[in-house]
Amino acid sequence: MSALRVAYITGAYPAVSHTFIDREIQSLRGRGVHVETITLRSVPPEDLLTEHDREEAARTFRVLPPSPARLLAAHLRAFATSPRRYLQTLRLAQQVGRPGLKGAIWKAFYFVEAVLVADHLRRRDVPHIHAHFANSATWVAMLAAEVSGRTWSFTMHGPSEFDDVSLYGLGEKARRAAFVACIGTYCQTQMMRVLDPADWDKLIVVRCGVDLEQYAPAPSSPARPAGASVILSVGRLSPDKGQRNLLRAAAKLRDGGWQGTLRLVGDGPDRPALEALARELGMEDQLELPGSRGQDVLPDLYRDADIFVMTSLAEGIPVVLMEAMATGLPVVTPAINGIAELVEHDLSGLTTRPGRGLETADALARLDEDPELRGRLGRRAREAVAAEFAHPAVVGPLIAAFTAATTGEQNVAAVVGGRSADLELDRS
Repeated sequence: MSALRVAYITGAYPAVSHTFIDREIQSLRGRGVHVETITLRSVPPEDLLTEHDREEAARTFRVLPPSPARLLAAHLRAFATSPRRYLQTLRLAQQVGRPGLKGAIWKAFYFVEAVLVADHLRRRDVPHIHAHFANSATWVAMLAAEVSGRTWSFTMHGPSEFDDVSLYGLGEKARRAAFVACIGTYCQTQMMRVLDPADWDKLIVVRCGVDLEQYAPAPSSPARPAGASVILSVGRLSPDKGQRNLLRAAAKLRDGGWQGTLRLVGDGPDRPALEALARELGMEDQLELPGSRGQDVLPDLYRDADIFVMTSLAEGIPVVLMEAMATGLPVVTPAINGIAELVEHDLSGLTTRPGRGLETADALARLDEDPELRGRLGRRAREAVAAEFAHPAVVGPLIAAFTAATTGEQNVAAVVGGRSADLELDRS
């Protein structure tokens, strides 16, 4: 029996902020699935932080910028193979998504790129294409499948895409996809709001996950006394991640006697504002901004910390939170969106109301002052991740879904086991 063959397409691969996609791909390959990787644009060399990243970039098909000769040949071949399908796909590209002249131009680009991707799938003999996020790569995947007669699917993360479902064309994408992999039940129920109940069977839950061996706890916890804890946060530096609130919470903690370190790992547009706020709050000596770090060093950063914190205003189920919990770190996180599927308050972490800096400061102070509590929450945190979010087990439903889609199964969720009695009751 020949190996299952699928293609993965993203806007930029391998991106530093999307290591969970690479982790998923490696788990699939480890279970015998042939995975072709496609990126719409190349990742800048300075963002390829590890040797593995550089190897993945070298083996990935890059769409932009295309060779003019190759692009022309792909379009001529697609039109000659099926003029009707070619024109239907062009019409579809203009019918959904962003309105107006700007939207029409972008959709024309997606169509042009999609035909090139479809030609690559033909040459590589790949029958199914899968995309992560409901963004430009998903448009290209849908159109590439349409113009070539292949099957396709995508992973839905949220929550930002739910802010404007028509802009992202979520209903049309899900209707045409063989299935939609939702990262959790919160995401799945939000997609149910978008779709006709007749299409709910396309929604399956496929968790993002972490490698428990790579993110194993340190042999012994850092022996830091109360008031000297290292507080770690990992994520893009941007207003929606709430790091300004975190800085203010740390300043309140400092005013109560804490003399430790707040380490914000990541980079982004909010860095200058965070540096200015740190000066205003007198936190320059306690704030570290080391920039982005690759997967080869992140586990050690988790192990060197005492507490992990995030203050995002919206999240799906954050992978960095899983990574921290897998290494046995006690976590402080807002109780937003899908996080309740991962963290249970006072059992596997401490949760706060979103946007409440004082509550964050109080939770951090509680952990800073109580090493026993840190240890208990950290142990239960790792157990929670191991139960539902560990690679390679999490890709099992995805393999079943790919197999069902490529063999013509119409009800993928029933094959995978993603349709629950509750969903069926809600449909009646």
